[in-house]
Amino acid sequence: MEITEQQIAEWMVEEIRSKGNLHQSEAIDYVKAHFGESFVFVNEKGNPSLSKEVKKAFRKLHKGRIAWDRDGFFWAWT
Repeated sequence: MEITEQQIAEWMVEEIRSKGNLHQSEAIDYVKAHFGESFVFVNEKGNPSLSKEVKKAFRKLHKGRIAWDRDGFFWAWT
């Protein structure tokens, strides 16, 4: 079965639903280990990041109910 950005987005929303938040480093480690390296890249600041397609699917799925905390590098319910 081919892994899709939608499946990763669903995993992220489920993690936040059950734990209250999801740290970027934890998400990246999990995605690399369970979904594959192709969904992660190194951004212009030299930090690992989820692919734009994953983030797009994630935003579409949560419809603004989850916010990014820039200082803590995590997502949480708004």
